[in-house]
Amino acid sequence: MTSLGALLIRDMRLAVRVGGGALIGVLFFLVVVTLVPFAVGPDLALLKRIGPAVLWLAALLASLLALDRLFAVDHEDGSLDLLLMSKTPLELVVAVKGVAHWLTTGLPLVVAAPLIGLLLNLDAAAQAGLVLTLLVGTPALTFIGMIGAAIAVALRRGGLLLAVLVLPLTVPVLIFGVAAANAVLLGAAPFGTPFTILCALSLASLVVGPFAAAAALRQEIE
Repeated sequence: MTSLGALLIRDMRLAVRVGGGALIGVLFFLVVVTLVPFAVGPDLALLKRIGPAVLWLAALLASLLALDRLFAVDHEDGSLDLLLMSKTPLELVVAVKGVAHWLTTGLPLVVAAPLIGLLLNLDAAAQAGLVLTLLVGTPALTFIGMIGAAIAVALRRGGLLLAVLVLPLTVPVLIFGVAAANAVLLGAAPFGTPFTILCALSLASLVVGPFAAAAALRQEIE
C-alpha cells in the first residue's frame, strides 16, 4: 500500500509537470465552451438546451489531452519495465495511475463545470445535475481511455491512434451522461434511469479497464 501511495503522488506530480494537469484541461474546457456562443449565436434558450451536451463533449475532449502521456512517460524513462517486474500486481499499478489521472484531469473539470455552465445559461438545478453526472461519468472516460493509452504506448503517433480507439468506446458514457443532465434540465424524462446506467458504465470500466490495460501493456512490452 505504501508503494501504491507513492506511485499515486508521483503520477500526480508528473501529470502537472509534464502534461499541464488541471490547468490545461480546464483551459481547454473553457475555450471549447466559450466558442459555442459565437458559433450558435446569442440565443439563451438554445444555449441552455444544448448546454449539457456541450459541457460533456468538452469534458470528453479535455480528458483525452493527457491520456497519451499516461504510460508514455514511464515507457520513455524505463520505469514501466520496473513496474512490470515489481511484486505489486500490474493491474493495481494501472488502477492507481488511472486514479491519479482522474484526480488531476477529471476532478478539476467537475469543479469548474458550475462556473463554466453560467456561460451557457444553466440554472442552479441544471448545474447540480450536470456536476453529479460528470462526477460519476468522468472516471469511466479515464478508465476506458486508459486501455487505448496502453495499446498506443509504444507507437510514435500514439496520440492519433488513441483518439480513434477511445472515442467510439466513450459514446455510451456520453449518451447517458447527457441524457441524465437533460432529465434535470428539461424534466421530460426520469433522471434515475440514465443516471443508473451511467453509474453502471463507470463501475464496469473501473473493473475491466485495469485488467485490459495491464494485458495490453504486457503484450506491448513483450
